[in-house]
Amino acid sequence: MPTQRDVRRIALSLPETTEQDHHGMSSFRVRGKIFATVPDNRHVRIMADEEEIRAAVAGDPESCDGFYWGKRLACVVVDVRLANLERLRELLLDAWLRKAPKSIARQILNS
Repeated sequence: MPTQRDVRRIALSLPETTEQDHHGMSSFRVRGKIFATVPDNRHVRIMADEEEIRAAVAGDPESCDGFYWGKRLACVVVDVRLANLERLRELLLDAWLRKAPKSIARQILNS
């Protein structure tokens, strides 16, 4: 069973990732752009595109749920305790890749 420690370890292992406060919750950023937030001890919000959010929710409705910001589907909320560790890693990596500058993303894609 994954923990918030696993979320933090995975996120911070990605190049140039920092952890900063975001309105009272932890956020993970690459060059200042948020790719995930931790609203509480049980969940992580991962900023994916709408297609990936829907796929995550359809593929694992027990641990994943969509989160709307206004009318926009903004992220997938993952119940860390119920999530598959590899899927959690995939979601965090994909969110990081969406926010990272191409020059940094190549470090991961070419390894």
